[in-house]
Parts: sequence; C-alpha cells; structure tokens
Amino acid sequence: MAQRVTYRRRNPYNTRSNKIKVVKTPGGKLVAQHVKKTASRVKCGDCGIALAGISTLRPREYAQVSKTHKTVQRAYGGSRCANCVKERIVRAFLIEEQKIVKRVLKEQQEKEKKSSTKKTSKK
Repeated sequence: MAQRVTYRRRNPYNTRSNKIKVVKTPGGKLVAQHVKKTASRVKCGDCGIALAGISTLRPREYAQVSKTHKTVQRAYGGSRCANCVKERIVRAFLIEEQKIVKRVLKEQQEKEKKSSTKKTSKK
C-alpha cells in the first residue's frame, strides 16, 4: 500500500490556497510540498487582452521587482495595450477636430447673419 502524506500547515482542507505536490525525498520517504498559486497575466483595462512585456507574478511579488518588469515605455504602459492607447489618441484628436469645425461653422453663421442684417437695413 502507498505511503500517506499529510498537510504541513494548519489548514486541513483541499482548498485553492492549500494545494500540495507529493515528492519523494532522497531517504525514500514521501513528503507533501505546498505549491504556490500560479500567477495570471496582466490584462488590458479596456479590452482584456494580456499585456506583452510585463512579468507574470502574484500581486505581492510586484513589490520586489524593478519598474522595468511592471511597465512598458509608452503612455498608459502596463495598464492599457498599444491598440487601446492608439484608439484613445485618435478619439481625442477627432473630438478636438470636431470642436474646431463647430467653432468655424458658428463663426460663418454669425458672419452671414451680420451681412444679412446689414443688407436689410440698407433697403
């Protein structure tokens, strides 16, 4: 019959945070090794795609690594993907252009109104 192993920590239940791997020691004894949870990739906040160039770590491990592992050299680097940043830039540019067009149209209408009021006053 196979040798039994027991948990080495206080939690006696088979939960996600209490997973073990059974390992045979050089003395031939089976021992339980606690396995850490696997880290998930950092995702883009807008579209949810995994971000390239950012280390895959557990949340507390990010405190121990340097800034180069947590970001990329771009606006919103480490938070948004390149495509979403490009979309944001284009959207902001188009909104500004739209504002300028509205302003120009408004000025043209005011000029037309002034010219039409001058013509009617001359008659």
